[in-house]
Amino acid sequence: MSPSSNSELEIFKEDYVNESHIQSFRLALSQVDSIDKDTRISALSDFAPVHERVQRRPKSKSSLAYTTIRYPLLVILFFTISIEFFIYVSIRQIVNLWEWAIQHRGKSGRIRQKMRNARDFDQWKSAAIEMDNHLGLDTWKLDNQSGIYYDSLLVEKVISSLKDKRHSDDIQGLLGVLEVCVKNNFAGTESTRLYSETFYGTKLLIEEYINEISQSLAIIRDHPSVTIEQKRVLFKSFSRNFGQSALCLSGGGSFGYYHFGVLKAFLDAKLLPRVITGTSAGGLVAALCATRNDQELSQLLRPELADKISACEESISIWFRRWWRTGARFDTVSWARKSMFFTRGTMTFQEAYERTGRSLNISVTPSDRHSPTKILNHLTAPDCVIWSAIIASAAVPGILPPVVLMRKCRDGSIEPFSLGARFKDGSIRVDIPLQSLNLLYNVNHAIVSQVNPHVHLFFYAPRGSAGKPVAHRRGQGWRGGFFLAAAEQYLKLELSKNLKVIRDLELMPEILATDFSSVFLQKFEGSITIWPRTRFLDWIHILSDPDRTELKRMMKMGQLAAWPKLHIVENRFKIEREILKGRQLVRDYNRSNKTSTKNIEQIDLKSYYNSDIDSKQVDGTAQENIERTKLVNDLKTFNEGSDSSSDDNEPHL
Repeated sequence: MSPSSNSELEIFKEDYVNESHIQSFRLALSQVDSIDKDTRISALSDFAPVHERVQRRPKSKSSLAYTTIRYPLLVILFFTISIEFFIYVSIRQIVNLWEWAIQHRGKSGRIRQKMRNARDFDQWKSAAIEMDNHLGLDTWKLDNQSGIYYDSLLVEKVISSLKDKRHSDDIQGLLGVLEVCVKNNFAGTESTRLYSETFYGTKLLIEEYINEISQSLAIIRDHPSVTIEQKRVLFKSFSRNFGQSALCLSGGGSFGYYHFGVLKAFLDAKLLPRVITGTSAGGLVAALCATRNDQELSQLLRPELADKISACEESISIWFRRWWRTGARFDTVSWARKSMFFTRGTMTFQEAYERTGRSLNISVTPSDRHSPTKILNHLTAPDCVIWSAIIASAAVPGILPPVVLMRKCRDGSIEPFSLGARFKDGSIRVDIPLQSLNLLYNVNHAIVSQVNPHVHLFFYAPRGSAGKPVAHRRGQGWRGGFFLAAAEQYLKLELSKNLKVIRDLELMPEILATDFSSVFLQKFEGSITIWPRTRFLDWIHILSDPDRTELKRMMKMGQLAAWPKLHIVENRFKIEREILKGRQLVRDYNRSNKTSTKNIEQIDLKSYYNSDIDSKQVDGTAQENIERTKLVNDLKTFNEGSDSSSDDNEPHL
């Protein structure tokens, strides 16, 4: 083994466990919020005795009709759902067999095999381009007039205007065009349908449009005729209108380890978003990403990482006794100790953000069913300890009991967070917190890696997805034909309707003090959704630890699922990065001027003019100092009118 390989493996030997923090966490879990039952009852006087109130049987809050019909109706609905589900699965299997027969024959089958066996993105890309050439899909890329999915005429006008303004050096005209078109999904240019009819790439008109926008933004950023104040206003407006991307990692038990492959694909392509969110198992992967820089991540994302995944290592005799005694399969304190490697010890959300510039978000659900779901990050809970949030987000009833979040104090110790309230699995209500991300970070382009097993069953792209066109009719048909695709959509809507009836009529009883009626009815998809291909054995090992061989396979499947989406993400990032560079230029300018202002103010001009000190003893002549004083005042005026909320929440480039 080479010295470089030995140095890379050293990162797996680092120990981040803090036993004092573990003991504080153990103590917080043992505390039970209850009123002292030995409270003394006394009377005000002998004529006004006080007696302890006798508890009476509470009156039923439900009507007789609800009590009588509830469970029979629930049985009928579940029976209907079972029949619909059986038919749905049968249709899916027919479609799978039909597509397998088409895809695995002739030259197309050989090229698909090359794509599946690709070792890296470049090999996969080469095979994907070969497939496009073989199927004649390049003709579709050249057809700019096919405006079914986007406004091709408007896009052509924008490209022509940008070119004319750039060539004539009309900066104000260029600004006017950019203010119109730098918006999220302008003219439908970010539609996934534009990437779902080829294996790699999209229409050449879209590629040209993306390049023109990014070049024009770079010209505005570097052009001397545009003042720094104009750049501040412009790029802030561009950022607000265009939004930003976020990588969202779902829950799913051991299915969550497929996220490592998705993460590696984005890391190798240098396309990792700055905002990352994770729930349950996805929170563990997101924490690993947000607490390490790119170099450390490249060393960690390898099969040897399986040696650090030991949450389910206990034998059945141990966990069964614990489950029988406590109602939970796993030990919370043991999970806290094991998760510290993934969070670099007791690191908080704020510390992780300052170290890597990535905004980590973990979704948790309060144990009280009436409280809303919370999203923890460096804005809402800066001092919250990340490993406590990860465990809380994975606290599925029956697997882990509700967990107390911990916060780090100034002296380095930790204590209960949020007044000791308890939290559990965030996937129960909100697996992908899109609304919170939009509110906090202006995220309007979510890249979702979805591995939840109960959701994976129902994923079906009837017209194909980005980088995965339909197997027949040159990617422009329906999966399985129109009738099977229509039947699949109809049955899925029927299943959703019946589940909504159960939820809205409150027919489902609580299981383990938890309402599971919304588990199937959330929004599980994003602007781009990645579905790593799973297998039946994953269901059997849903609460098992992978070894190196298994983790290597799961990472490979995650990469294969992510590679087809990289091009659409890359086109989006071209514009996002130019906007971020413009905002960073303004912030750097403001910081440098503030530093210069402080240095200038250190010169006491009044004492200089009132003293008999020779002017040579001062740095500069009197006239230079007068000019410096004027510069100080000008800079103060500029700083007062500058962007006070300069988005310090955004990391530096």
